[in-house]
Amino acid sequence: MKSVLIAVAVASGVMTFPAWADSVSVSVGEPGFYGRLDIGGYPQPQVIYAQPVVVEQDVPMDQPPIYLRVPPQQTRNWGHYCHRYNACGQRVMFVRDDWYRRQYAPNYRQQHHPHDVGDNGRGNDHRQDPGQHQHRPQQWPQQP
Repeated sequence: MKSVLIAVAVASGVMTFPAWADSVSVSVGEPGFYGRLDIGGYPQPQVIYAQPVVVEQDVPMDQPPIYLRVPPQQTRNWGHYCHRYNACGQRVMFVRDDWYRRQYAPNYRQQHHPHDVGDNGRGNDHRQDPGQHQHRPQQWPQQP
């Protein structure tokens, strides 16, 4: 009986995992974000390859390239992954991960989420000064 319950628990966990996985999202400016970046107004991007990568033959060469941040293994076999980013018919420049983390993401967060910047590692704790909230010892009633 115990093995039947374990099997049911495992099966139900496997069946519910895809629904949970689809609810996870990562936004532009966060460390785990991969996708298209709007470069306008940001520091000059550092790219992996000097020339745009093109998968399809009929891509107009006069259109500007798009900038993408993708996992390193995807840049090496771009033809296999370009459909995930709707970029097979595009000229693509891959930005370097260190540029994204040090330049793009902090600037993006500052422009789009200024209330989350400069919180001294307290998350979204918006207290002005952590020293203002000093712990006061609790006073116990006097014993007779």
